[in-house]
Amino acid sequence: MQEPDELLISKALAGDQAAYRGLLNRHQRAIYQIILKIVRNRDETEDLVQETFMRAFHSLASYRSEFRFSTWLYKIAANCAIDSIRKKKIEALSLDKPVETQDGTVEIDLPDTSFNPEENLWEKQRQISIQEAIDSLPDKYRDVILYRHRDDQSYEEIAQILKLPVGTVKARIFRARELLKKKLKGVR
Repeated sequence: MQEPDELLISKALAGDQAAYRGLLNRHQRAIYQIILKIVRNRDETEDLVQETFMRAFHSLASYRSEFRFSTWLYKIAANCAIDSIRKKKIEALSLDKPVETQDGTVEIDLPDTSFNPEENLWEKQRQISIQEAIDSLPDKYRDVILYRHRDDQSYEEIAQILKLPVGTVKARIFRARELLKKKLKGVR
């Protein structure tokens, strides 16, 4: 019968090397799988498993028994793997510095596509067209569309406000949408 983690932790804190080995053997496979899923490299995973246990045993005195030991250990493993990924240098190209090539220095000039006046104009015109189409609806259809889409009311809330059956509200919203589709056909 295996000793519970809490007993092994107590023994390990007292300096029992066999208790350390017991904890390592019990959790090593799960730690390996967690790290492998994150880093996706078997050699690196083996190194990180060792690092995880070194960190865990170094911090064992800070472990709080109200939490499961395995959860605490898995968190250390995940952090270890994430730290490893962060440490890897990602070769990035600076947009502020010129790039040295064999033909000389090249400046990078990227166009700013964040603001497009033409697209902005189209969007404003589309909004105006939608509003005009809604305004042109008969009152009974305009009201339900505004309650539903502008005010985000449920069918039941609209029925209560307008003192109508829910089925009538649904039918009017359907009809209003059909009318709007016809009016807005061709609007971008």
